[in-house]
Amino acid sequence: MKNQIKTILLLGVMSAILVSIGGALGPGYLVLFGVLALAMNLGAYFMSDRIVLAVHRAAEVSPLEAPGLHRMVEELSSRAEIPKPRVYVIPDAQPNAFATGRNPEHGVVAVTEGIMQLLSERELRGVLAHEIAHIKNRDILVSTIAAAFASGITWVAHAVSFAGIFGGSSDDEDGASPLGGLALAIVAPIAATLVQLGISRSREYMADELGAKLSGDPEALASALSKLEHGVALVPPEAARPATASLFIVNPLAGAGSVLKWFSTHPTTEERVSRLLSMASSGRAARGFSSAMA
Repeated sequence: MKNQIKTILLLGVMSAILVSIGGALGPGYLVLFGVLALAMNLGAYFMSDRIVLAVHRAAEVSPLEAPGLHRMVEELSSRAEIPKPRVYVIPDAQPNAFATGRNPEHGVVAVTEGIMQLLSERELRGVLAHEIAHIKNRDILVSTIAAAFASGITWVAHAVSFAGIFGGSSDDEDGASPLGGLALAIVAPIAATLVQLGISRSREYMADELGAKLSGDPEALASALSKLEHGVALVPPEAARPATASLFIVNPLAGAGSVLKWFSTHPTTEERVSRLLSMASSGRAARGFSSAMA
């Protein structure tokens, strides 16, 4: 129920932003952007996972193409008592991963080529356990919708700004003025960043904890997070996408050399690693998994 309320509120806020863009362009655009907002509401709910995967050019891989990935995903999802998520690979050298899908029945785990090259099998299993925990906790719907809607708003704003700068006229009552187009180009990335900030950081702590219990190996996830923190700083993403940054296990903009890295939905890696190592030293991961399976 809590996630459903969050979803409704998020769709309402994002729709208001989109309609406001139309209102800023002129009265003639209000109806058009109202219809667009309705279409994006439906699309964001039912197709948000496909939109996010398409944005990152992720491709589904079969068990023959990635037997190790599928083996680990099958084992961990069985422990979590959820259907096995589909497995995707993102053609990006930056090491990272995310989960998507509106519910466990439509779950997807996506990893970059970079993470498979950087992490050991044990560390990668810890990351996959974290992502499957997100699916098990059912807390990825809001994040995925936010990412899809924000990506759409950014695209619309950039398209309108281009039309306003190169094809608009300030004398045209209903036309997009060059000044308005430029303003949208500046405001859109900021709006996308604010969407990230609206996603709760607590979900990462919860996914870390449940992921450690599912894998029974909190030290592996702690080691993976430390490596990923350095990895994203050394290898920037192919394109900075603030709208989808909240989905990843570590903030992909951390090493982008941009002011956007100051805004993050992720808690600090140091704090996450400290919590995981505390779980390992106290044996809470093993006890938590045993009690969950009892």
